[in-house]
Amino acid sequence: MAVIKQKDQRVGIFIDAQNLYHTAKNLYKRKVNFGNVVKDLLGGRTLIRSIAYVITTENGDETAFFSALTKAGIETKSKDLQIFYDGSKKADWDVGLTIDAVSMANKLDAIIIVSGDGDFVPLCNYLRYHHGVQIEAATFGKSASAALKEAVDEFVDLSANPKKYLIGY
Repeated sequence: MAVIKQKDQRVGIFIDAQNLYHTAKNLYKRKVNFGNVVKDLLGGRTLIRSIAYVITTENGDETAFFSALTKAGIETKSKDLQIFYDGSKKADWDVGLTIDAVSMANKLDAIIIVSGDGDFVPLCNYLRYHHGVQIEAATFGKSASAALKEAVDEFVDLSANPKKYLIGY
């Protein structure tokens, strides 16, 4: 279902950077043009905050990526990659993104979650029913949770225009 997007709507965009990065890498072997994603999702509305939740690795290769996000007008919140005794790794910002979205909800008319992670379904339901905000989500459709697609007012499939949302496609 398409939602009505009005110019005076206050929008918050919350980007699960790891989710989008790995989806683009696995599906297309490309990197995401986060600036174009944010611009199109905003759709001429009033941006209040755009935040990318990112992971810092031990080798620091992501510095240029973080700078590119900032240059595109996207704030970054980072935390270190967790490496466990058995060698497994964890890079998860779901709770941080959720807390920020809930904390800012009363200042926003629309919240856009840039992720395909079905773990955000309870967040979508909570925000809609307790704060009355419009909920949108965007990612590359093949990797998106069907439950997430159902839980939002509008789902934007970035796969519909990979040339616009992927670098070097």
